[in-house]
Amino acid sequence: MTEDLQSAEQAAIVATVRAFVDREVIPHAAEFEHGDRFPEAMVEGMRELGLFGLTVPEPYGGAGLDLVTYALVVEELARGWMSLAGVLNTHVITAYLIATFGTDAQRQRFLPALAAGRLRAAFSMSEPQGGSDVQAVRTRAVRDGDAYVVDGTKMWATNGARAGLVATLVRTGTENDPPNRRLSCLLCEKGPGFEAGAPIAKLGYKGVETTELVFRGNRQPLANLLGSEEGRGFAQMMAGIEVGRINVAARGVGVARAALELAMAYARERQAFGRPIAEHQAIQFKLADMATQIEAARLLTLAAARRKQTGQRSDVEAGMAKLFSSEACHDVVLEAMRIFGGYGYSTAYPIERLYRDAPLLIVGEGTNEIQRLIIARGLLARAAD
Repeated sequence: MTEDLQSAEQAAIVATVRAFVDREVIPHAAEFEHGDRFPEAMVEGMRELGLFGLTVPEPYGGAGLDLVTYALVVEELARGWMSLAGVLNTHVITAYLIATFGTDAQRQRFLPALAAGRLRAAFSMSEPQGGSDVQAVRTRAVRDGDAYVVDGTKMWATNGARAGLVATLVRTGTENDPPNRRLSCLLCEKGPGFEAGAPIAKLGYKGVETTELVFRGNRQPLANLLGSEEGRGFAQMMAGIEVGRINVAARGVGVARAALELAMAYARERQAFGRPIAEHQAIQFKLADMATQIEAARLLTLAAARRKQTGQRSDVEAGMAKLFSSEACHDVVLEAMRIFGGYGYSTAYPIERLYRDAPLLIVGEGTNEIQRLIIARGLLARAAD
């Protein structure tokens, strides 16, 4: 498998997270998920492990680890409960944006608190009227003295209710500007005129709040403009979403792994026609295909993480990883449910939770239809170059 791809440090970190998941997450995930309750103790455990600062550079109090290690950690978290990987995702994207594009003052001000988990972050591009058409953003930020006045509504903000800082895509330019220069990223701090709406009821992905964000005459200091230059938001957010797609791809690997592990254990125990169903060729073919899809998804995910870590444009690689991993996850979980038969449909087993969680990965961080467009256009552009 891929164990030989890990350094000794990576292996130790992954082993620590795996032990945390086995001990603190898997025994309690069903209770919190079915109750749609935020897992305070689990998240505090993640903070104590240093996961909120995993990729933050060491000078700002983080571990300074690479995106490959991050992907491996996300896989382990998602194996236990996918929602925990979502708690981490938008936080890490925002920290990446500040570390990569922020001013020295922004790094000094925000990164230490983000690394320690004292400040939680969210990331917001989508709006009620659309998500994939990023350049159609309507939320406006208008300069007024030493501040921007922000008005508008954002949608589908994971961690929106609990985050104190939200990397927010806003319109600062006019119709006379090129489309990609009309948008900026504001590091919006919660305050008067900026609030999260009620959590959105979801099929799965429970326990972590997904909300709308409402700005009504909210004032954000000019110093909170990411990188201090207007018109850079589109490129900045696209770079950040590549980190998010690596997270989603790693989640797909983790959820699929959980489904395979459960299916294998069940197949060894369940008897049919006088022997364990694992001895029947029909089940063995399913297990073989499931394991092969998972390994292919993991390799694509780690390849995307490596490329992104080098600072290269990774839209194609992150898109491929997200596309393949999310579709593979959906297929693997469905096959696991078939192996379980009627019991897979029961809330007494985790398979039904995995089955409800898996579809999010197909539509989250850009639908898979959008991923195909990104991949094709990226390939054509590289060929032209």
